[in-house]
Amino acid sequence: MAFVAALVLVLLVPLAAAGIVRFGMVPFALVFEVRARRSGPGPAGYGPMFTEAPRLSVVVPAFEEARVIDQCVRSIARSDYPHLEIVCVDDGSTDDTFARMQQLAAAHPGVVRALRQANAGKGAALNTGIAAAAGEVLVLVDADGVFRPDTLTMLVRGFRSPRIGAVCGNDRPVNLDRTLTRLLSVISHVGTGLMRRGLDVLGCLPVVSGNIGAYRRDVLDRVGPLRTDTLGEDLELTWRVHRAGFQVAFAPQALVYAESPSTLRGLWRQRVRWARGLLQATEMHWPMVGNPRYGAFGVYLLFNMVTQVIAPFLQLSAAVGVGWLIAVDGTDWLPRTWWAWVLLLGVPASLALLALALALDRAVDDLRHLWTVPLWPLYSTMMTFVVLDAVRLELGNAENRWNKLERTGTVSVRGLSDDDGRGS
Repeated sequence: MAFVAALVLVLLVPLAAAGIVRFGMVPFALVFEVRARRSGPGPAGYGPMFTEAPRLSVVVPAFEEARVIDQCVRSIARSDYPHLEIVCVDDGSTDDTFARMQQLAAAHPGVVRALRQANAGKGAALNTGIAAAAGEVLVLVDADGVFRPDTLTMLVRGFRSPRIGAVCGNDRPVNLDRTLTRLLSVISHVGTGLMRRGLDVLGCLPVVSGNIGAYRRDVLDRVGPLRTDTLGEDLELTWRVHRAGFQVAFAPQALVYAESPSTLRGLWRQRVRWARGLLQATEMHWPMVGNPRYGAFGVYLLFNMVTQVIAPFLQLSAAVGVGWLIAVDGTDWLPRTWWAWVLLLGVPASLALLALALALDRAVDDLRHLWTVPLWPLYSTMMTFVVLDAVRLELGNAENRWNKLERTGTVSVRGLSDDDGRGS
């Protein structure tokens, strides 16, 4: 009975379970750092693939984004990257998003273009922008992102080999004005900075972030346009890039700052959408899951499905098991000391991972938000129920709703001021 009790407790604690998975990525993340230090930016400063800066097109889709579109496009236009165009696509907004795009185009002639289409969703808007773009490299972003001047240069340097078809940048929260967003700013370093480094080395990076992702034009021509029938168009496109035989790289110094959910309701809706996107991509690419024909990535997809989709159901079963054990045997088998609970929850391991992730991302400023870390187990538990709800919606054939965040326009990160004076 003691063994059964220990097993259900371990399964019940999502933070500890996630820590076991993430610890396996530590050596690979360190290999990434060693490799990055040894490799240079290439003779032209844009990576070994390019003898000169390739023509770059940034596609910015937007729906009801009047509050944030100005600061996004202006930050891109301030880039130090040459040969740059910005293609803005309004997806049938009812506010003044398109009017603001037109003003930006007038303020940056020859750089910014403003297009409009009837409302058809983010994927369709991206396809419209891609078709109109002239770049050799296409960067797909969200309308709330705030870019540093060197972001695009660092992103292009991620194409370190002809085998790389896409590069994922590094996204961080920009609205650090609430407890929730501060917690997300801290723990996101584990999921992005640490995990993405390790998965890059393994050749298994599963998603190019919709906030900041670069694709070679010839690769997009080969794999086809973005799908408009999924909530995870960025995830599904990344899997197609892998399926076509290309690798996906991570460029940690290509930073974009974007809004994180500032309310629990917003966080829930966003993460349910992400989870449904994962389920839909898995169904669309089921032949890849666990298939060694697709190399390490095919095998990783099976592991990913177990940890992301099946594990929450195991944790729910464990919760039922704990209730049964308490009813049958009482609470004598539960840990009696605070340090035993600390170990069970995986707190030391999680803090060690967090420290390493912050160090890898050179994110010293985020240390001031460490007081939010005790909320991490609650966040992880919430993510378990997010997956359960996503499965429920998929089984019920629920409508694919984007449920994008309500923007606030808050920019709390120092040094990201806009032309109109908003910023730190």
